[in-house]
Amino acid sequence: MADNFNFELVSPERLLLSEMVTEVVIPATEGEMTVMAHHAPTMTTIKPGVVSVRSAGGQKKDYVVFGGFADILPTGCTLLAESAIPVEDLSRDELDRRIDAAKAELDDAEHHEHKSKLEQFIMELSHLSGVVRKD
Repeated sequence: MADNFNFELVSPERLLLSEMVTEVVIPATEGEMTVMAHHAPTMTTIKPGVVSVRSAGGQKKDYVVFGGFADILPTGCTLLAESAIPVEDLSRDELDRRIDAAKAELDDAEHHEHKSKLEQFIMELSHLSGVVRKD
């Protein structure tokens, strides 16, 4: 049986989750990562995607994050999200609004590096359409 560790999911708006868990799967920019107790200390950036959390009681809960950072220690993990919501609360309209805002910013972007980052961000947001609830 896997050991438990403390996981916190924090956005600027609120603390979404703070509890003991057995594993967390995060969408790190270098690829999906599974974090478990006793993980090597790591800090990584997060891309838009789904964070899957398995609680100490065995329940699974998914959250959509729109970027951020994860600080991983052997005793816990804190994910500081730019924005985050439970998967069941993400509507098609909300996702489309975020994609449209990124496209508008892309249209106004002047620097190549900024344009490339925005194009990547739009692609990652588009991949989230499979987890959006149907209205």
